[in-house]
Amino acid sequence: MLRAICSRKELTANSYYDCVKDIIGCQQVQELRSITHHISTTRFQHCVNVSYYSYMVCRKFNLNARSAARAGLLHDLFYYDRKQYNSEKTKGQASHSENHAMLACANAAEITKISKLERDMIEKHMWPVTRPMPKYKETYIITIIDKYCAVLEFCVPKVQRIVHRKPQ
Repeated sequence: MLRAICSRKELTANSYYDCVKDIIGCQQVQELRSITHHISTTRFQHCVNVSYYSYMVCRKFNLNARSAARAGLLHDLFYYDRKQYNSEKTKGQASHSENHAMLACANAAEITKISKLERDMIEKHMWPVTRPMPKYKETYIITIIDKYCAVLEFCVPKVQRIVHRKPQ
């Protein structure tokens, strides 16, 4: 079953899935299932979360929802441990924020053809931490949704533990 955080919808049974079905099952994307991300989730689930909610917002505003879904799924397509990267980073080396976006874009281009819009969305999803500014409205949306999903991924498991705690 494929769901986004805080959603009850089965994602394989709607128009969202049509946008990503050719890439979501590929080995490179599936490998993200084994990487912990934002403490309580996997990088795969985070990418699905960003992908789905970016798709929904772009669809609502009549923007390119298909590209948003695809870029969201691919925006964190990298395999190293970001904490280890930051601790081993040498002076002059790009920060994780800069490095992972460019690496994710290169990895995405190896598995599918990405448009200029999708490239902008993947490369600049860490804005304003990174430069230059996004060129497209969809890039601003994925940037905001990425942060929104990160907050949900940190907070929702904690709230669920409190709500489901057995009375003493």
